[in-house]
Amino acid sequence: MSTPNKWRLITAPKRWQVIAVAATALVVGAPAVVATAGPDTGKRPGAPVWAGSWAAAVTRGNTVGLTNTGLNNQSIRMIVHTTVGGPRLRVRLSNIYGEQAVKVGRATIARPDTSTPTDLSDVAAPTVKELTFNGSASVTMNKGAELLSDPVDLPVGDQEDLVVTLYFPELTGPVTFHGQSRQTTFIGATDLTGAAGGTGFTIRPDCCWMFLSGVDVQRKLSPGSVVVLGDSIADGNGSTVNTNRRWPDLLADRLIDARPDVRTPGVLNLSLAGNRLNHEGTEPGAGGFPGYYELGPNALARLNEDVFPQTGVRTVVTHLGINDIWMSDDSAEKIIASLRQVNQQVKARGLTSLVATLTPYEGHGNPGVWTPEKEATRQAVNAYLRGSHEFDGVLDFDKVLRDPAQPSRLLPAYDSGDHIHPNDLGNQAMADAVPLRLLGL
Repeated sequence: MSTPNKWRLITAPKRWQVIAVAATALVVGAPAVVATAGPDTGKRPGAPVWAGSWAAAVTRGNTVGLTNTGLNNQSIRMIVHTTVGGPRLRVRLSNIYGEQAVKVGRATIARPDTSTPTDLSDVAAPTVKELTFNGSASVTMNKGAELLSDPVDLPVGDQEDLVVTLYFPELTGPVTFHGQSRQTTFIGATDLTGAAGGTGFTIRPDCCWMFLSGVDVQRKLSPGSVVVLGDSIADGNGSTVNTNRRWPDLLADRLIDARPDVRTPGVLNLSLAGNRLNHEGTEPGAGGFPGYYELGPNALARLNEDVFPQTGVRTVVTHLGINDIWMSDDSAEKIIASLRQVNQQVKARGLTSLVATLTPYEGHGNPGVWTPEKEATRQAVNAYLRGSHEFDGVLDFDKVLRDPAQPSRLLPAYDSGDHIHPNDLGNQAMADAVPLRLLGL
C-alpha cells in the first residue's frame, strides 16, 4: 500500500500477516446436525424472515494512522460479498469501539458497475439506493452503539457484490473497523454517496471495512447461518485481494451449489487476523511482533459481541489457537481449556459447535516463532481435538494442508509463500474438505 504517511493505515507488516487456524474435513464421532426451529417470534407461518448474508468482526482503530484520527468531511466506499440473497436487505453499522458519537450524513447501497470492471469504485447508477434510519437519511451513532438501517427494496443474489458508501460530515475520531478485508476500499473528500463514478475516491488502501459490520437479507425461509470464529487463515491472508477466495467464501459456494434455494445457510466470517484465544491484540508476540488493536480482544470476549448477536446463527466453527502458540508460547492445556469453554458456551445457546485442528507453520517468521517445542504443543492440541467427543464435529485442516513428507510444514502447492497462510488453492482445499452434513445438508 503506497498511500501518503498521514493516511497510512497501521496493519501488521506483511511478514507478520498473522495466523489463523482453520477447519477441515475429519469428523470425530459427530452426528450430522440439522438446524432446529428458532424462537417463537409471533410471526405468521410463511412470513419472510431475516437471514445473515455478510458480516465482519470489528475492533478499535489503531494508535496511529487514519483509523486513529478518523474521517472528516469524507466518504468511504466499501465492497462486500453476499453469501445468500433475497428481495430486500438491511445494513448494520457499528460504533462499538468509538470514543464519541459519530454522525453519518448520508449512506447508500448499490451494485457495482460491471461495465468498468477495472475500477471497482464505480457503481451502477440505476441501482443506487439511499439507506435510511427510522426514515431519516442522516443519523448519529451513539458512542459504543450499533445501528440497523430500514429495509431496502434491492433484490440481492447469492454471492453478489454490493457497494456501501458512507459520508461522515464531521470528525469521527477513532474508527470501529475490520483491518484485513482483502478488499480495496475507497476514500474521498465531501459527500460522494450518490456518485456513480469513483474518480473522487483518491485514497485506495487494500484493506479495511470502517463502521460497517453486517448485511442481512429477507427470505421466504432460512436455515440460519454458519459463523466462522477464526483468525487470519479464515480472514483470507494469503488469498488474492478482491477475489473473495477466503475459505469461508468458498464454503458458501459449495453450499449454494449443493442446495441453490432458500434453505441454504448464510456463511458469516467473523474472523480476525492475529486473534488469540487467551490474549489481547495489543499484547506483543514472539520474534518482535508488536501487537495491534485490530487483532481484537481474546476470543472468549468476542462471543457475546461477534458470534451470538449474528442474525440467525445456528452453527459456529471455531479455528483458533495457533497464534497463542507462536506468539505467546501458551501450553496445550491452556489452549484446550479455552477451546472447551468456547464449545460449552456455544452449546449452551443451543447452537452446533464445530472445531478445527491447528495447521502447520514451520518456516514462518523469525527465529523463535517456530520451534520443536511449539510444534509439540500444536500436535498435542490436535491429538486432543481428534480424540474428543465434546464437539459436534472436528474439521481436520491440519490433515488437509500439511505436507505428508514434512508434517510440520504446509504442502508447497498450498503455501502462499509465508509458510503459514494457505494460497487460493489451499483455501479451496479447506472449503472442499468441510462435510456438508455437519451443516445440516
